Amino acid sequence: MGFSGHPEQQLLLFTVFLGMYLVTLFGNVLIILAIGSDRLLHTPMYFFLANLSFIDTCFTSTIAPKVLTNIQTQHHTISHTGCLLQMYFFMVLAMLDDFLLAVMAYDRYVAICLPLYYTTIMCPQRCLFLVVVSWLCSNLLAFPLTLQMAQASFCASHSIPHFFCDLLPLLKLACSDTQTLQLMMFAEAALSGVVPLTCVLVSYAHITHTILKIPCAKGKHKVFSTCGSHLAVVTLFYGTVFLVYFQPSSSYSADTGIMASIVYTMVTPMLNPFIYSLRNKDMKGALWKLVGL
Repeated sequence: MGFSGHPEQQLLLFTVFLGMYLVTLFGNVLIILAIGSDRLLHTPMYFFLANLSFIDTCFTSTIAPKVLTNIQTQHHTISHTGCLLQMYFFMVLAMLDDFLLAVMAYDRYVAICLPLYYTTIMCPQRCLFLVVVSWLCSNLLAFPLTLQMAQASFCASHSIPHFFCDLLPLLKLACSDTQTLQLMMFAEAALSGVVPLTCVLVSYAHITHTILKIPCAKGKHKVFSTCGSHLAVVTLFYGTVFLVYFQPSSSYSADTGIMASIVYTMVTPMLNPFIYSLRNKDMKGALWKLVGL
């Protein structure tokens, strides 16, 4: 159904979503190219940032093109298979964001709290291993949920009160027993949401403790500046995800779900390049070199 309840705002919505999508693509591709072209940025922190930019680009691309097509054509349909595929890739990439943000927090913890062991612990092989494991875990968690949803019956309304095939709106429409699916959803939300967030919080608790020991105010500011970007992204992403998914399907509100989903599917991926580049001198230098200025 998307935003069909606001026919007078279709042109505005199309312009806003198109603008956000193009900025997301342009910003994240620039980040990837800048990191790839500058040898000074061939470090674990920027390796993970390049992966995050790639995931954010794919994440938004699973949703935005279909939303734009629906608004432009006013033809709000999607096949059953297409809906399940969109849901699957959405869940995989959302979980990847969760895991990668936790990996980035761990990287900052090692860099700040264990600096003498940093190059040993965060060697290229381990960095690659952490990213590969994140991909594997995301796919292993998303596949059973998609398989269960494929077996659900939709015998009443086939109108999804959302702008993409999200799990909770589909659960609300199912007329078969979804208790097992809901239990799986909460279990996997804990594994892909609570566990990574706990890792982030523990990492930053240790980082804060270490920073407070630094006698130099300039040193404290530098470390806080490095970590501030990551914390801003974590807060924005997890805040909206928890608002949507950590509630029973019976209390799900379509309006709240849509607004929160816009933030973590469109706004956060768009803001990430700005958050990470504007507060980072090395990143800004690489971007200027990339564009030839």
